[in-house]
Amino acid sequence: MAIELGITQSFFLIFTGAAVFATAALYTRQPLLVAYIALGCLIGPHGLALVSDPELLSEIAEIGIIFLLFLVGLDLPPAKLKNMAGEGFLTALITTIVFFLIGFGLMLAFDFSMGEAVVTGVAVTFSSTIIGLKLLPTTVLHHRHIGEIVISLLLIQDLVAILALVVIAGYGDSLSATLSGLGLSIIALPLLTAIAFLSVKHVLLPLIARYDAFHEYIFLIAIGWCLGLSSAAAYAGLSFEIGGFIAGVSLATSPISQYIAEHLRPLRDFFLVLFFFSVGAELNTQLLLQVFFPTVLLAMALIAAKPVTFAFALKAQGESASSSWEVGYRLGQASEFSLLLSYVAGTAGLLGHEAAHVIQGATVITLVVSSYIVIFRYPSPIAISPALRRD
Repeated sequence: MAIELGITQSFFLIFTGAAVFATAALYTRQPLLVAYIALGCLIGPHGLALVSDPELLSEIAEIGIIFLLFLVGLDLPPAKLKNMAGEGFLTALITTIVFFLIGFGLMLAFDFSMGEAVVTGVAVTFSSTIIGLKLLPTTVLHHRHIGEIVISLLLIQDLVAILALVVIAGYGDSLSATLSGLGLSIIALPLLTAIAFLSVKHVLLPLIARYDAFHEYIFLIAIGWCLGLSSAAAYAGLSFEIGGFIAGVSLATSPISQYIAEHLRPLRDFFLVLFFFSVGAELNTQLLLQVFFPTVLLAMALIAAKPVTFAFALKAQGESASSSWEVGYRLGQASEFSLLLSYVAGTAGLLGHEAAHVIQGATVITLVVSSYIVIFRYPSPIAISPALRRD
């Protein structure tokens, strides 16, 4: 009973506090995810310690990640991959190399280990899907092209993030254990994917077609499929997160995928609040002060380099200067995947607490600064100027 009461009280504090902080964030034109992180810092174990159960926070974060990747997968049908060739892949390749070298080099300069430098380099290559899409107008003709470029690059980055998670899932304490784990992952991933697609085609879709009049049944099927495949992936030596992504991609081939995606977004948002709260709750402000300089320098380097690099790569492929710079600024931050990678890598023993805090602190800084740049400079649904406000 005590455990149940603790969970109830924790959820009360989290969501009541999130409502208050979200109101303040909207009033001051801040990204909502920053409000959730700030709430975690305030009432988490390193703040007022009102919510301080580390096991609860870890489970909260993991469930949030699973549903985030499930929804990402639902928006990524295999046919869409064919449309991301050419310009998108080349731009993604150029920018990934540049951003990796920035994160890798800076961490080595501050005497972090080679492994921590590699993980940091990978983590900072991503841009925020949430910020990128939330601040993108969709009703203006000009921004349909901008949107196509932004979404294409974000989807490619999402795929790279999944591959990085596969590698981390195969990590072991020694080289032989790591190679063995990676070998199992390489076998388990396509096998699980094949089973998932066959199950969707021969089991799930016939059931959905037969009982599609019962909306709650479709909801239950989707939830059960997501969590069931996540558990199967973890049992196969991958991770819960990868299973959630495979579950989403396998369902993305069905004509009902967008219906499922739309109806699961409130549930996704529910768990995203919990995920970003847990990120803030795990931020140790005293430890952040100890790594203040590498954190700020990494954030400043990303804020300066990302728009320039994206703009250069896109202009070199024939995009106009204005479109190239706008895409660059809209993708000029680190990502929620950066936070996810630092969380998973820390759990796998690849990151120490200090290195994880550098990634997390730099990510939060870039999310805030980049959002300000976009809403003051470009059309967006929450632009400060009425002349720039576009839905």
